[in-house]
Parts: sequence; C-alpha cells; structure tokens
Amino acid sequence: MRLYLDSFYTFLAKPIKPIARVLLAVLAIPLALSFTQPLWRISMEAPQYPSGLYMDIYSYKVEGGNSGQHIQEINVLNHYIGMRTLDRDAMSDLDWIPFALGALFIFALRVAAIGNVSALVDLVVMTSYVSAFAFSRFVYTLYVFGHHLKPDAPVKVPGFMPAVLGTKQIANFTTHSWPQGGSYFLGAFAVGTVVVLLWHLISGRRAAVREANGGGKVAAPVSA
Repeated sequence: MRLYLDSFYTFLAKPIKPIARVLLAVLAIPLALSFTQPLWRISMEAPQYPSGLYMDIYSYKVEGGNSGQHIQEINVLNHYIGMRTLDRDAMSDLDWIPFALGALFIFALRVAAIGNVSALVDLVVMTSYVSAFAFSRFVYTLYVFGHHLKPDAPVKVPGFMPAVLGTKQIANFTTHSWPQGGSYFLGAFAVGTVVVLLWHLISGRRAAVREANGGGKVAAPVSA
C-alpha cells in the first residue's frame, strides 16, 4: 500500500504534459468570455404582459430587457404579492462571483504555464467548488425572494419556490428560468479541466503499469 501511495505522490509532482498546457490556456478563453454574457435569465408572462418580461443575471450586474424597463415592470408585479425589489443590491450574495472567476482565470493560466499534476487537481477541485457554491447561493437567493413576502401585500400568496430551472406557474404569472451563454462558457471550462485531469490520470496509470512490467519488453535468452 505504501508503495502505491509513494508512486501516486511522485506522479502528482510531475509536470503536466505540453499539450495539456495548451489546452488549459485555450480553456481560459471561455472562462474570460463568461463575463461578457449573462449567466442566467429569468422571464415571465402575465395577462397584462403577454409579450413577456425578462431579467438577465451577469456575474457582475443585473440587466432587464428593453433598456432596463422590464425590471421596473417585474418589480411592479412583484409588489402586489409582497416580493422584495429585484436589483443587484438585493442579490449582493452573488457579489463574490466576479472575484472567484477572476481567481480561477489567473490560476488556470498559472497551471498552464508552470503547473504540475497536483496543481491541475487543485484547479479542478476549486472550479467544482466555485460552481457548486455559486449555484447553491443562487437557489438560496430565489428561495428567500419567494418565502420572505411582505404580510401587508395587496395580493396574499403563500410562500413559494421560484423556478430554478424550467417553467413554473405562480398565481397568474408563468415564470421561466434558464442558463445563458455565460453559464455555458463556464461549463465548457469546468468540463474541459476535468477531461484534461482524467487524461493525465489514465495516461499516468498506464505508464505506471508499463514501468511495473519492465516497459513491456521480454528479456532475450542468453546464448551459450
């Protein structure tokens, strides 16, 4: 067992392959592009708004359709059921996301330049943590919006969970919640780093087996 652990630790200390460095540098591009596209879109239709209203959530801002007018209209509708105002301040729990993505971008470039397998593992773990935590905070924020309703609202609605992914009917509102380009760029980066890591682990395992078998060579018989 100790032999296997020592071999694994030795493998973690090895520099990553040159092609992996190139792939990580390329994967940093969609990570950077995630700042240019919304991560999520929340939209709704109501009898008085048959053409629909929508709000895009970026990593650093919230933007409504029709030059921001849609957010104002959504807030008017939400006022009737006692929901708090939708704006960036109300979503301050997500303010850490731009800094986390920037840190991942810098770390990815560092691993691509001088990293070893251990650093690649750290990159995958950090990316998984940031992705899972960001989505969890987003779900929690929606929960708070749907359950912390003002008791003196004109229209009484029991606490509810807004749509996280898909379509949901709430009173006379049909709401939709779907990932957008920024999330797809982040997904491409996350999946890509996992693929690069798995490739290293598999190739490292095969190399260890070949080394244990003496490189797969059979010794030639010694002639008399």
